[in-house]
Amino acid sequence: MLALAQLYEEIAACQDCQLAKHRTKVVPGEGAEDASLLFIGEAPGWHEDQQGRPFVGPAGQFLEQLLASIGLRREEVYIANVVKCRPPQNREPLPAEIQACRKWLDRQIEIVQPQMIITLGRCSLARYFPNESISKVHGKPRKVEGVICYPMYHPAAALHQSSLRRIIEMDMLKIPQILAQGKELLQDEVESQQLRFF
Repeated sequence: MLALAQLYEEIAACQDCQLAKHRTKVVPGEGAEDASLLFIGEAPGWHEDQQGRPFVGPAGQFLEQLLASIGLRREEVYIANVVKCRPPQNREPLPAEIQACRKWLDRQIEIVQPQMIITLGRCSLARYFPNESISKVHGKPRKVEGVICYPMYHPAAALHQSSLRRIIEMDMLKIPQILAQGKELLQDEVESQQLRFF
């Protein structure tokens, strides 16, 4: 946890965009440093800004239920956001704010080295699936830079639009199988590379 703890200190001192002026607490992220799954949300909300932890409000409670449906607790995965400070009035982060925060998310991914990145909502979707619509690509994994990327609706979407709840639940249930298949593919790649040396 040393690498992440050091990173959190750097994030706490960040003044790289205007969001730093409005925050109560920085919300760097949390979870297992060796997590197979890394979830990326959009931005901290009111509850997160108060506690300095990601996904602790109603959307976070739903995320914990979703994780439980595939036999996981939040401590076993890694949870982060595209930006680490709450935007005023819960507005969407601006492109300049996302860009200013990008280095922090890059470092988190570098440290955790997940086998699968799950994007929650449009902001994190845009990082891996530029110009794609979440309604078309949700639940369809794609390999990006050697990592399985899996787009899902943000858990908060189900709180505003109940018809999405079942879709989100079904997309979550696919994750263990995709992860298992991904591990097999990675193993096949390693074995085929080893064969070349004989």
